[in-house]
Amino acid sequence: MRTLWVPLASFALLPLFAGCGGDPGARQDGDGSSIGSLDGETTAADGNGNSGNSSSNSTASSGDGDGDGDGDDSGDGDDSGDGGTGNHKWDVISIPDGNHACGDGGGGNGNSDFSYIWIANSSQGTMTKLNTDTMVEEGRYYMRPDGGGSPSRTTVSLSGNVAISARSSGGGVSKFWADLSDCEESNGMPGIQTSSGANDILAWNMEECRAWHQPFVGKNYTSNRPMAWAAGELNEGTCEYENEKLWTSGSGNGQTEVLLLDGETGEIEETINIPAVGAGYLYGGAVDGEGNFWGLQNSSKIIRVDRNDFTVQDWPVPGGPGYGIAIDAQSRVWTCGGGHASRFDPQTETWQSTPGAASGIGGCMTDGEGTLYHSRYPQGVIVAIDTDTVLPIGEFVIPNYVHGISIDFKGMVWGVTFAGSSVYRLDPETALFDTYSGLVGAYTYSDMTGFGLSSVSSTPSG
Repeated sequence: MRTLWVPLASFALLPLFAGCGGDPGARQDGDGSSIGSLDGETTAADGNGNSGNSSSNSTASSGDGDGDGDGDDSGDGDDSGDGGTGNHKWDVISIPDGNHACGDGGGGNGNSDFSYIWIANSSQGTMTKLNTDTMVEEGRYYMRPDGGGSPSRTTVSLSGNVAISARSSGGGVSKFWADLSDCEESNGMPGIQTSSGANDILAWNMEECRAWHQPFVGKNYTSNRPMAWAAGELNEGTCEYENEKLWTSGSGNGQTEVLLLDGETGEIEETINIPAVGAGYLYGGAVDGEGNFWGLQNSSKIIRVDRNDFTVQDWPVPGGPGYGIAIDAQSRVWTCGGGHASRFDPQTETWQSTPGAASGIGGCMTDGEGTLYHSRYPQGVIVAIDTDTVLPIGEFVIPNYVHGISIDFKGMVWGVTFAGSSVYRLDPETALFDTYSGLVGAYTYSDMTGFGLSSVSSTPSG
């Protein structure tokens, strides 16, 4: 347990960078060797579809077809290919320009040295706070008072704070502070008590870096999956984001709702019924540059809730990939699955898909520079797709299939294994990857770093 002993007047001035609870991950070289491995044998991602010997500590689940990894899921896979990156230049992303008095972008409130990926340990009912630079786990938290909920979606605001939802057993959403200086006294003990890592999970009433919990009393949700932050406004005087809002969706009692929550308090501000989904449920969600919420009902349809008047529109998904959802810097909507992707242009209301597009599972995320990264089930392959041509332009081989994909603020591509214990950090410039293997039944499929929101936001981070 980490306890901060500080006078309140000087709290925000402390260099709060200490962390414990894990070691940096292993860097795998292109020849298959490993430096500082946590796992023993490892394999290299050489960008050419080649791999050496590998060992795995993650598993895939099978079941009813929604790919949740919760014991009742499965997904369709494609045949493996021999890959090849061709001559594509793997550009490191650049953060959108903004008010440089508030930082150069990234992380939280423009601090590029303050960057985390937040991963749900579904079977444990917890969430991991992993430093994207050091690959050290700096905290682990229960997301519901009962320690359950099978969490699977995390979303990070431009302030760098995180929200996590419980996909089952009544739902519920919790927000946690990323910066320890924001954590507040609540348990009656001197100082601030908060988790310091994987082996230091505090009891619900002891943890003081949880901002709030919204239990959705009376909703009787059987599904509470999608979440996405809306940007809020940047106060250039304080360099802090204000009026941040949180979108989520829940289903129960034969209907599906989209909710808008106050990001500061967790209170429900708007409830929007989604009749086009009805007794089904929305699986994934994302926000565009105008703060509108987009939801995906697997391979059936996408919906949009307008941020200003809360009107709802829906469009059918034209077959093919309909599992992951992402939005690019031009506010075009992407759905993905099984190694393929489809792009929806809201201006023309038209779709374009990768050649031979078929159904399957796996998440995706764009890098803000013209590339969509997608995990191809069931292989340990990350596919790169050009967001202008909608054509595959490369593949990277990693040890295991990764269900969720995210990008960090230094251009690294992250993949979380399917109900497993590992997360990989891939450098698309060098095709080298690092491994952290301290997770428990991990499953996260969302904007785990906040880069997705930052890349589309009209009030960019930095």
